[in-house]
Amino acid sequence: MINPYPLCFKPVLKQTIWGGRLLGEKLGKPIGNDANYAESWEIVDHGTDQSVVQSGSLAGKTLRELLTEHHHWLMGDAAEREFPLLLKYLDCNRVLSVQVHPSDEYGAKMAVPDLGKTEAWMIVDAKPDSLIYAGLKAGIGEAELRAAVEQGRTEDVLHSFHPKPGDCVFIPAGTVHAIGAGLLVAEIQQSSDTTFRLFDWNRVDEKGNSRQLHIEESIAVTDFDKGPVQPVRIDPTESGWQTLVDCDKFCLRAMQKGSATVGGDGKFHILTVPNGSATIATQSDSTTFSAGQSCLLPASHEEIAVELGQNSMFLEMS
Repeated sequence: MINPYPLCFKPVLKQTIWGGRLLGEKLGKPIGNDANYAESWEIVDHGTDQSVVQSGSLAGKTLRELLTEHHHWLMGDAAEREFPLLLKYLDCNRVLSVQVHPSDEYGAKMAVPDLGKTEAWMIVDAKPDSLIYAGLKAGIGEAELRAAVEQGRTEDVLHSFHPKPGDCVFIPAGTVHAIGAGLLVAEIQQSSDTTFRLFDWNRVDEKGNSRQLHIEESIAVTDFDKGPVQPVRIDPTESGWQTLVDCDKFCLRAMQKGSATVGGDGKFHILTVPNGSATIATQSDSTTFSAGQSCLLPASHEEIAVELGQNSMFLEMS
């Protein structure tokens, strides 16, 4: 047995102007005194961004090294030679740019090939006036979108809603979207850095320059048949797993009450606790995870039991 325990990794922290302090204050990330940490990449294998094992017999190994040296142990029968998913937390202190991600087919044809990006957001914390922009309003086609972008009023054609903690928002490739200010989000996505920026709210920097936009690429990959995206809400009265997203890229399940099991099925599983706590138990040991902690259960790992603490949430992705 290579390592009998779930794999815990050091977070890869990212700073941008739209970040804040919630990653440290609510999720315990090591951000120090800085106030602009926007993302904590929990599980990642994408170029130089690599998860590194924190402890145990594999301490210091990157996720890419584990894939190379212990592929079947980690991935089972899955054929990927790069880890296909990326788990991150986002502290959105200001509204993000309006974006759209391409499909795998489009990504493969780019100058620097990459996967497309299908993703899902779990709302961990939200200010009352926060907004999610997800999909175009009904009836908006290419002409209407192009005119809105050119006139600086893209918001007028976007579907939006006020999210609540526990909402899940599924964003398939081709969906126009933006995360609003005042949100703490757990995001599962394809392991890709492929993003086209359609609109940046007419913002300029101190020199009067606007950020680079990718209008033609964005319009080319937009799915105009998609329409408005509505959140999937967790049923707070239901015990055990609730499936929120089940697509060809990943399955996302959540638990907000009770206990359940996971693993032992020959597939890897990503686990994280957005809030509260959860105890993970094998046949020989148990570990309690607090808010913001994540781990990776290798495909060869035995089934484990999960017991939730009070007022907690647990996410599982595979």
